[in-house]
Amino acid sequence: MNKTFKTYTAIIEKCPDTGLYIGYIPGIKGAHTQAETLEELKNNLVEVLSLISENRELQFESEFIGTQNITVPQHV
Repeated sequence: MNKTFKTYTAIIEKCPDTGLYIGYIPGIKGAHTQAETLEELKNNLVEVLSLISENRELQFESEFIGTQNITVPQHV
């Protein structure tokens, strides 16, 4: 049996309060997790996507467009 693979883009942040990495897949409801290391976070995201796909097809509910830098004046 041949397996097919699909690649998803994850957004990763680090919480300044807990030091944990937080990751989510934009547009897929419920596709989020946290971990102490980036490797653990990646493994957790794979597991989350696998669990979601057991119950429903992995479909985007919104379209991720990208990121944009916003410049705001600073009060001195």
